[in-house]
Amino acid sequence: MRIAVAGSIASDHLMTFPGRFTDQLVAEQLHTVSLSFLVDTLDIRRGGVAPNITFGMGVLGLRPVLVGAAGGDFEEYRSWLERHNVDTESVHISETRHTARFMCTTDEEHNQIASFYTGAMAEARYIELKPIADRLGGLDLVLIGADDPQAMVRHTEEARTRGYAFAADPSQQLARLDGDAIREIVDGAAYLFTNEYEAALIESKTGWAAAEILERVGTRITTLGSKGVRISRKGEEDILVACAQEKQKADPTGVGDGFRAGFLAGLSWDLGLERAAQIGCMMATLVIETVGTQEYELRAATFVERFAAAYGEDAAAEVRAQLS
Repeated sequence: MRIAVAGSIASDHLMTFPGRFTDQLVAEQLHTVSLSFLVDTLDIRRGGVAPNITFGMGVLGLRPVLVGAAGGDFEEYRSWLERHNVDTESVHISETRHTARFMCTTDEEHNQIASFYTGAMAEARYIELKPIADRLGGLDLVLIGADDPQAMVRHTEEARTRGYAFAADPSQQLARLDGDAIREIVDGAAYLFTNEYEAALIESKTGWAAAEILERVGTRITTLGSKGVRISRKGEEDILVACAQEKQKADPTGVGDGFRAGFLAGLSWDLGLERAAQIGCMMATLVIETVGTQEYELRAATFVERFAAAYGEDAAAEVRAQLS
């Protein structure tokens, strides 16, 4: 499959607070919060939802296309992605802005407080999908992830107009988007990715009930944290897939992006929705075991061995055939 992944391109500044955020919150003063957390660690990592997803797809052996906007400081990051099988030719480079920054603090219970500097991401709205499709000889799927809000709407409108199948993945931008924009982004999507909270937020902001959303999208994929993932389609029984067992929980940042990378790989290999979700969950496990969103290693033999332990030998045989 010719898959393009549109979304933010950023660097991650990841910090760790050796306590619990909730212990610092005074219920009677939540209307005027003023807090500073002294953190113990700082890791600066490559990030952004689109590179995270394409990196994961690349290490699985695919050649995804990265679509987004970055600054003149992108060249080292570009080299890294290209070495991991990501097509970066369609990245827009800003002449005036730095690449976006994600700043996130995680407490001892893996709760997170984050801020995001837009930077060059604001120029993603100028990117058109057709030249990318022309270069590739077509597009089989465009994942439209969290990005400049105008870019998300424009990419969705163009995909719908030109007949490109698209996956809606608004994630972090749901807090910024109003109901009209969310309806525009979701309606007609072949796939809709959210976690449980985001799923509820979409329903609240759009006024659409869960059943109505299933009328408007092909497949709804809802990640459930430690409980795995639920896949819903109109008129069909839900598919529930459990998480693979992790060796440790190092950092949850980018876990959802890892899931999407594995899921899209499963689709590209035509292995079906359940197997795609299992691959996604296995990728998410690799991400949570490391600090940083692209710091994990994928060794085919080990991946298949762990996959078999989680989902059975028959499932693992199908994945082994693709990774070999």
